[in-house]
Amino acid sequence: MNNRRATADLPLEPGWSALDWQAPWLQPYRALGLQVRALDRQGLAMPDLLNRLGDCGRRFVPQSALPEGEAYESFIARSGCVPTREHMHDGLNGLVWQRFARTKARLNALQAQAIAQAGIVGASRGPLRDALTLFDENGAVLLAPQPLWQALLQRQWQRLFVELRPLWQQAQLIVIGHALLEKLISPRKPITAHVFCPPQPWPIVDNIDEVIADSLDAAHLAGKPFTPLPVLGVPGWWQENQQVSFYDDPDVFRSARRPQIS
Repeated sequence: MNNRRATADLPLEPGWSALDWQAPWLQPYRALGLQVRALDRQGLAMPDLLNRLGDCGRRFVPQSALPEGEAYESFIARSGCVPTREHMHDGLNGLVWQRFARTKARLNALQAQAIAQAGIVGASRGPLRDALTLFDENGAVLLAPQPLWQALLQRQWQRLFVELRPLWQQAQLIVIGHALLEKLISPRKPITAHVFCPPQPWPIVDNIDEVIADSLDAAHLAGKPFTPLPVLGVPGWWQENQQVSFYDDPDVFRSARRPQIS
């Protein structure tokens, strides 16, 4: 069987070679990046490449393996296989599976349970599935001292990024969303993550994947407990943010909404 990417499939543009594995948002995936570089030179189909990165408890299969009429998340939960297309969106999804397998498995289990309870996959996902999808696509986890969290929740950008800048040396922002990773292939100032804070005492040193997975409670997630964070504002993530004026952009660093007065 020819493992080369089929020309009929979606083009892999940009490809793995477009990723800068030294970028701070790819730090959790850097060890996998060395394997990706070597495997990509072999011209493997995307599922084959991802399977060779290791055993994450799921097997990556071509998109054609997904039965017509079956929900994507339900199929993964039932079969243990992840349908994967030939482009970076799905490739990065597989990369996150390989690095944060427990977190991805928990997200999938919650999605599959919600679909089973509803009985159908309708036009509206509902609040829980909306939140799960948002986190899976565009989520990040911030492990940080409380002063940083308080400033972020209040959208006090100058305090968060300028006054408290030294505290960022003790913080870690982990990108989980594969669509967010895809956006960061071509970094732009407005790129914003939906940030989740695990209810776990900080600092967290070991077993981050397990901590995140265990924090994903259905009732809590249904309330969309996420906070917007323009990721290129994080110290060390973008050279331009060394200038204080970088944060004087109300279209990106938006103030907190004030309650309406009736």
